[in-house]
Amino acid sequence: QVQLVESGGGLVQSGGSLVLACAASGRSFSSYAMGWFRQAPGKEREFVASISANGGNRYYSSPVKGRFTISRDNVKRTLTLQMTSLKPDDTAVYYCAAVSGRPEWATADTVDYWGQGTQVTVAS
Repeated sequence: QVQLVESGGGLVQSGGSLVLACAASGRSFSSYAMGWFRQAPGKEREFVASISANGGNRYYSSPVKGRFTISRDNVKRTLTLQMTSLKPDDTAVYYCAAVSGRPEWATADTVDYWGQGTQVTVAS
């Protein structure tokens, strides 16, 4: 089992940057592909980025590619999402997730464990 706790959300101006962190507990963290998802008001939860268990492969959704960077530290059991050039459309609750199966096929339906979410608000 994996427990996930996100931190680092907040209010930022358009064009600004934020770093989200996810602290994991449970010995199986390093065996899981991990991902970030987000959910805006009135919308479905959507894939943002994922990373393979050993950190060697990373995948991004089209809206964030080139602006966001996902990384992990299996020793510290942490997952990070660096977000730059933020836009108002990035406003959402961001969730850390432990993904079953291959990270390139990550969807909300392939998540085994979710964090509680952290709010990111980008002001125009």
